[in-house]
Amino acid sequence: MLRYLTAGESHGQALVVIVEGLPAGLAVTEADIQAELGRRRLGFGRGPRQRFEVDEILLLGGIRHGRTLGSPVAIEIKNTEWFRSDKWHKEMSPAPGKTEDPLTQPRPGHADLAGMQKYGFDDARDVLERASARETAARVAAGALAKLLLRTIGVEVISHVIQMGDARASLTVRPTAGDLTKVDESPVRCFDAASEAAMVKAVEDAAREGDSLGGIVEVIAYGVPVGLGSHVHWDRKIDANLAQAIMSIQAVKGVEIGDGFEVAGRRGSQAHDPIEWDESTQSYRRLSALAGGTEGGMTTGEPVIVRAAMKPLATLNRPTLQTVDTVTKESTVSFKERTDVTAVPAMGVVAETMVALVLAAEAQRKFGGDSVDEFTRNCASFLGTL
Repeated sequence: MLRYLTAGESHGQALVVIVEGLPAGLAVTEADIQAELGRRRLGFGRGPRQRFEVDEILLLGGIRHGRTLGSPVAIEIKNTEWFRSDKWHKEMSPAPGKTEDPLTQPRPGHADLAGMQKYGFDDARDVLERASARETAARVAAGALAKLLLRTIGVEVISHVIQMGDARASLTVRPTAGDLTKVDESPVRCFDAASEAAMVKAVEDAAREGDSLGGIVEVIAYGVPVGLGSHVHWDRKIDANLAQAIMSIQAVKGVEIGDGFEVAGRRGSQAHDPIEWDESTQSYRRLSALAGGTEGGMTTGEPVIVRAAMKPLATLNRPTLQTVDTVTKESTVSFKERTDVTAVPAMGVVAETMVALVLAAEAQRKFGGDSVDEFTRNCASFLGTL
C-alpha cells in the first residue's frame, strides 16, 4: 500500500517526506517534482515568501537513474529562508536554548492555543511551525509521485477555484485534463474567465483592509477505473478516504463529493445519476455527475469530483481578532505573522495532491504489482473483463 510521512517545520532547515509502496520502474525526475511545487506557489493574494522560497529539493533515496527501485523514496525540500536568515537560525535551532521572543497571543482559528494546552508549551511557535501550511510542500512532493503512478493507467487529476469570498464561478463547463495550463495561467486559478475579475477584486478588497479570504476549489480526477474503494469495509470507502484526506489540509473546513449538499435538498428522483449502456464503447456510463464518480464507497469509472471549502486564514495583516495573552491573561489581539491574503488557489494544488495520493493508494491495493509493468498489466487485465 502507498503511504507517506512528512517531517519538518515551517521555518526549520527543511521538510522531508518518505513515500513507501511505489512500484519499481516508475520514471521520476527532479523536474517532475519541482513543477508541482512551483504550482503550489501560484495564486493572486499570496505573501512575499512565495517569491523567495524556491523549494530546492534533494532526492535522497529510492530512485536510481531516473526510476524508482521499489524501496521507500525520500525527498528533502530545503527551506531556503532558514539558510539566509540569522533570525530563523536562532528561533528554530535544534540545539538546547530558548527564544528571546515567545509568542503568547494565540490566534483564534489557528492551532496555537489548543496545541499549547495539549503539549504544555508556553510559546505558540512550538505549535504553529508544524501546523503551518508550509508542511503541504512535502505532501505536494509526495503527490507528484502519486500523479506519475496514476498517469501510467491513464488517470489525470486537476483542480480549479470555483469560489473566492462571495465571488462564485459558473460550473456549466468544467475544465478537462487538457485545460490545466489554462487554469494555472489564471491569477486565481479559475477556469471561468467571466468570474476571474470578481475574484481578483475580492482579494484586492480584503488586502486593502488587512483581512483574509477563503473560498472553494473543485478537484476532478479523469480516467479513474471502476472499483477503487470498497462497499464492504467502512474504512476503505473511497469517498470517506477522500473526505479525510481533504479535511487534513490546513484551514479546510468542508468537503463535498459531487453535488453532495445540493442534492440533499432534492427528491430522490432528481438526486441520482441515470445509467445507460454505451454501445460504441461497450461500457456503462452515467448521464450526470451528481454523485461525483462514487457510489457505495467505490469509484464508478466516471470522473471523481471533490470540493474543498477553505476558511479565511487566521493570520491577518492587520490583526483585529480578540484573544488572551497566555502569560498575563489580559485581553489583546492576536500576533501578526507574515501571511497571505488568501491561499485558496494554492490549496487547490494541495487538494489535487491529496486526491491523487488516495486514488494511487487504492489503485495499488486493487491492482498490486511490484513493478510498474506489472501494475499497469494488472489494471489492463481487470478493465478487459468489464
